[in-house]
Amino acid sequence: MKKTTPKKKNKGMRGYKSHGWGSKKKHRNSGSRGGFGMAGTGKRADQKKPTIINEYGNTYFGKRGFVVPNKGIEYKAINLRDLNILIEKKSIKNEINLKDYKYTKLLATGKLKYPLKITVELASKNAIEKVKKAGGSVIQ
Repeated sequence: MKKTTPKKKNKGMRGYKSHGWGSKKKHRNSGSRGGFGMAGTGKRADQKKPTIINEYGNTYFGKRGFVVPNKGIEYKAINLRDLNILIEKKSIKNEINLKDYKYTKLLATGKLKYPLKITVELASKNAIEKVKKAGGSVIQ
């Protein structure tokens, strides 16, 4: 017959109303302690604010937190094939400034039909090569 081990004594202070935490008000969430973190410190007791400011400086109050990481700059890009359509629509001859049309980047998809002097903020390497092949130039 297998020997059974005796049941372990429960040390959770069973039978005691507070389980060792003192008053029934204690050992709860932060509601019993004036809120989380910096909450309640001088915010509810205005008379204590000067003391806190003298001791910790003026950065004690107010929100703090993390800054959302920079998500990067969004560029409005145009491909060479779309640039051909734009040139035909606007009947552009020699020069085009893409800033006038709210474009910031020139990309290389497609072929450029016209030799143009293109002014743009940014352009990919392939786009610059294709414009030069067509007899034009890119000014950044």
